[in-house]
Amino acid sequence: GILLLLWPTLSALWLASDGKPDWALVLIFSIGTVLMRSAGCAVNDFADRDFDRHVVRTAERPLTSGQLMPWEALVVAALLALIAFALIWPLNALTKQLSVAAVLIAVSYPYFKRFFAIPQAYLGIAFGFGIPMAFAAQLGEVPPVAWLLLAANVFWAIAYDTEYAMVDRDDD
Repeated sequence: GILLLLWPTLSALWLASDGKPDWALVLIFSIGTVLMRSAGCAVNDFADRDFDRHVVRTAERPLTSGQLMPWEALVVAALLALIAFALIWPLNALTKQLSVAAVLIAVSYPYFKRFFAIPQAYLGIAFGFGIPMAFAAQLGEVPPVAWLLLAANVFWAIAYDTEYAMVDRDDD
């Protein structure tokens, strides 16, 4: 799952830098992606804990099985997000502003997917939001090509996540 966020983000860094990204940015975005993916999973598991008890694939997750308390998942998510934000603190203001939007998208996805007809599109935005952030960090701006790449990532997410959702078809 982490690669679904990491590849678009790192690709954006490479494209924004004409193939020569700042290695500090590669490290910041690699670690930040892992942290935010993990935070997003914690929030998603928190939001879906009552549903996941009834799905074979997810019934044994720590929250649904009672190994973790719901508040513990929220604390973990918050700590991971704060560490990720600390990583980008030295970067420019635009990158920090985009990170706020990224967190809001990640936190809202588990709830948004319940009433949005194509939740995979929203997931694609969440998974691809490292693209405009990477361009902002590398260039200090988000050019149109970054938004085109984000749109392409949304279509890619619709395709793969629709297929992935078929696994739970019998439990829906």
